[in-house]
Amino acid sequence: MSDSNLHIVVVGAGQAGADCVNALRQQGFAGRVSLVGDEPRLPYRRPPLSKACLLGQAGVDSLGLRSAAAWEKLDVEMRMGQSVEYLDRAARQLQLLDGSRLDYDRLVLATGSRARRWTLPGGDRPNVHTLRSIDDLQRLLPAWQAGRRLVVIGGGYIGLEVAAAASQHGLKVTVVENQPRLLARVAVPLLSDFYLQLHQDHGVEFELGQGVAHLLGEPEVTAVELSDGRRLECDLVVVGIGSLPNTSLASESGLEVNDGIVVDAGMQTSDPAVWAIGDCCRHFNTFYQTHMRMESVPAAQEQAKVAAAMILGKTPPAHAVPWFWSDQYDVKLQMIGQPVAEAELVVRGDPAGGDFSLCQLQQGIMVAAATINRTQEFVVLRRLVGERIAVDAVALADPELALKSLLPAAV
Repeated sequence: MSDSNLHIVVVGAGQAGADCVNALRQQGFAGRVSLVGDEPRLPYRRPPLSKACLLGQAGVDSLGLRSAAAWEKLDVEMRMGQSVEYLDRAARQLQLLDGSRLDYDRLVLATGSRARRWTLPGGDRPNVHTLRSIDDLQRLLPAWQAGRRLVVIGGGYIGLEVAAAASQHGLKVTVVENQPRLLARVAVPLLSDFYLQLHQDHGVEFELGQGVAHLLGEPEVTAVELSDGRRLECDLVVVGIGSLPNTSLASESGLEVNDGIVVDAGMQTSDPAVWAIGDCCRHFNTFYQTHMRMESVPAAQEQAKVAAAMILGKTPPAHAVPWFWSDQYDVKLQMIGQPVAEAELVVRGDPAGGDFSLCQLQQGIMVAAATINRTQEFVVLRRLVGERIAVDAVALADPELALKSLLPAAV
């Protein structure tokens, strides 16, 4: 069967799914393409939900990845507001929510992830929120009023971004984190300390090393009871305790699942006609030589291009080093690589001044880095980590050293 006769179906209209459809067209695929999404709206950007949207700097109408006319120009069959109820891999057929069936020759699962919800009593109260979608945002905004008391459960990036926006909007914010420091699983202690001080300087209070025992109140939560018995009075709660990959469609069809849909370096599942990309997959990363699940826009964009190339029999781009960003107040964090607990830490700049870089070395090789308000320096650090370039720790710590001088000379 020639490429032009193939029907490629992408399930999931988030960043990964939308980018995969675009990559197929950019790489020359002229056949039939369908994009299936369970939300009744065109694909949109999610990072601004916890940043610009909460700050009132962006409305939902500005979030679209493309206009309706642009999607039409791409010649994509848009099946929005349609979840997939059943995947029949033997027949290469999907059954949609409305009862219709959709045949495919190649299938890409980009089903994303969902917010991990509070499962203890009180988690279903109307003033307990997660923030993952436009619907979540629209439920939250009516309560987003200055002077109200907000408890954020979870001291990860989403929780801290929500706390920053709330503090700037005039809410009284307390963050509860059961680990002894913020960002404990994803950042070095110095970066955790920086964010703790940053938020405290903006009036945010913290309960570190504290679990949540109960959500109290009826019909709405009026207090959060901590593990030590103390109570935090509140008007609303935002839960930011991580996410879960949406893998039920894959597992029910017999595909291998292990904290994500398991795929190889080319994003292909155990079924040669099915690929998986984005938050829902656990892919083999050729840079780290291991399987991992990565939740970030850059990862989704990269995996979409890899899958499109593999489907079309082209050479895919090499896997890039994972990177991530977060905006809180006037601070931009950019991270490259996976932080390593036992690596040597080199600090460039002054953390107290809010303008610095953190570099991690193992045997003289930079393995990870983070920058605060140093976007230009981050560009160089991406190369140093991605190309596994050896650097001298003493030279690296010199604030007068131009990082570009550490790069190999062009041949």
